[in-house]
Amino acid sequence: MSDETPKASNGRRLGLVAVLALLCGVAAGGAVLYVSETGSGNEVADRCTLDETLSAALDANARGEVAAVAPLDKPFDVSAIAFEDANGAAASLADFAGSTVLVNLWATWCGPCREEMPALDALEREQGGEDFAVVPINVDMGDPQKPKDFYAETGLTALPFYRDETMGVFNDLKGQGVAFGLPVSLLVGPDGCARAAINGPAEWASPDAVRLIDVVRESGAGAA
Repeated sequence: MSDETPKASNGRRLGLVAVLALLCGVAAGGAVLYVSETGSGNEVADRCTLDETLSAALDANARGEVAAVAPLDKPFDVSAIAFEDANGAAASLADFAGSTVLVNLWATWCGPCREEMPALDALEREQGGEDFAVVPINVDMGDPQKPKDFYAETGLTALPFYRDETMGVFNDLKGQGVAFGLPVSLLVGPDGCARAAINGPAEWASPDAVRLIDVVRESGAGAA
């Protein structure tokens, strides 16, 4: 058995994922390296506290298809993070208060993002409901028709369509030290606090992923 502490293991995991995310950005044409540093104007607050029991359970269950997911040493409030829905109406993560949420930032120019979306669609179809939701936020700039066409071409029917063409949401998360490239996903508790993160794709429709999500969904910790 390793003598390495869970915190040290988490830090090393996030560090390795950061390097891989940056390399993916270079492979995709360097797009990640050229994003604006401007935030969304809805910067995250600092009301969330560390739940050591929940973090330990997340760390213990982050294995298999979701082994790269790491609990956050400093959970943070994401409720004010804002974007638009498919009709261009204002939306925010506060709309999902009381539910466990998997937030995913993606773009059509990101190969791993495109490959990951069908699994997210399956996860929403099979697990979505009053206590859980997948919130995919597209960060393509320009005409929203391109990502909407991707939904149609790929047969994504369960996932809602959300968009932030400003890259503000990405930069807000980058400022929190959790977003290094795309895709990036956050596991958010019903209290609106981000509890775990992953940079890079995962097989979200797998039993490993559902088990990890259930750690938050069934823990009762931080319930709104």
